[in-house]
Amino acid sequence: MRDPDGLIARAGVRGDPNRDQHFLVDDRVLDRLPTYLEEVDADTSHLLEIGGGTGALTDRLLTVADQVTVVERDPDLADFLCEEFATETDAGDLTVIEGNALTVDLPDFSASVSNLPYGVSSEIAFRLFPEKRPLVLMFQREFAERMVAEPGTSEYSRLSVSSQHYADVELVESVPKEAFSPPPAVQSAVIRAIPREPAYHVDDEAFFLRFVKALFTQRRKTIRNAIRNTAHISGLSDPEAVVDAADEAVLQKRADAMAPAEFAALAQLATEVGDPDGD
Repeated sequence: MRDPDGLIARAGVRGDPNRDQHFLVDDRVLDRLPTYLEEVDADTSHLLEIGGGTGALTDRLLTVADQVTVVERDPDLADFLCEEFATETDAGDLTVIEGNALTVDLPDFSASVSNLPYGVSSEIAFRLFPEKRPLVLMFQREFAERMVAEPGTSEYSRLSVSSQHYADVELVESVPKEAFSPPPAVQSAVIRAIPREPAYHVDDEAFFLRFVKALFTQRRKTIRNAIRNTAHISGLSDPEAVVDAADEAVLQKRADAMAPAEFAALAQLATEVGDPDGD
């Protein structure tokens, strides 16, 4: 395996907190990351890595995958990856895409293992979730804890509902600041997400996710008031009709006590009687 510090030295770079660059340099963590896919027998034939940096994780992924695609937004680092891994790119084992992971065309990957840039980690995660592929992703620990939180806990949020809508999500490892160069200001954590269909049905997924977002902006209000107060976010033309049709026990709850299936049932009702987006 290539030495993480040696890669940074050869690249001639330093991590830059102002650019959200924190290079993972702990060999033990780097070695473990691909194993979280192997534990669940996930397809590792074509792995996608978002934010390749200087290639320490890329190096590990190449040992378990037939093909690796790396998306790296920094042009200098993208060039370095092509040079450092010239043998692998020439052989077709590695593809380096220079660009923004939020906008570039993604390949038809089998799974993703990534140390995400924290500033855009939410946006990238919710670009990856709909692809319905196994994911092993590094986040700020607080963010990861919200992804896996249960209803009724202080961490439970819109992020919990949205993440668990797409996959079974578990926090598999906490990672200390010292595992990075330079150390970030926060602790980190790794989540594993295994895609599955939710145990409920929604006709309009986009509306469901927007409705959840709307209600959590009023998490301290009852669902009754949250529906009324957030029509400008949810797009409901007739929120009062939803309140009139909903079960009283649901209307008295707050968003942080609602399980994903309860949100789904309420969103389904809202699409039927609340005239979302004036449909």
